[in-house]
Amino acid sequence: MPRQAATVKGKRYVMVEAGELRRLKRLAAKAETAAERSSLPEYPPAYADGNYPAIEYARVSIAREIIQDRRAAGLTQQALAELAGVRVETISRLESGKHSPTVRTVEKIDRVLQAALKKTRKRSTSNGTKGK
Repeated sequence: MPRQAATVKGKRYVMVEAGELRRLKRLAAKAETAAERSSLPEYPPAYADGNYPAIEYARVSIAREIIQDRRAAGLTQQALAELAGVRVETISRLESGKHSPTVRTVEKIDRVLQAALKKTRKRSTSNGTKGK
């Protein structure tokens, strides 16, 4: 199907049928999701009996949750660290999945992330878009 093009204020735009735009958005979202998943720390391999090393698995689980919530809230590691009152290095180490956080540190980070996610959802709802 030929595309129509228009130039407005020096910018070139291409018009596509609404169904095609939705399809392209879905493809972009899938690619973005796949890229985000691939940048998360990997879970440790299972032992021969099918069980996983508990401590390593817990570290990676916490790391993945922090990363996904931080991204969903639109925060950088720097911003999360400042809001939670921890060092950027702490966030970086936790997100690597190789360090175990203290309960106090997890509570600080979780409190900030939950508040930020709540704000993000509220903003999305008030703008008429769906929350994540």
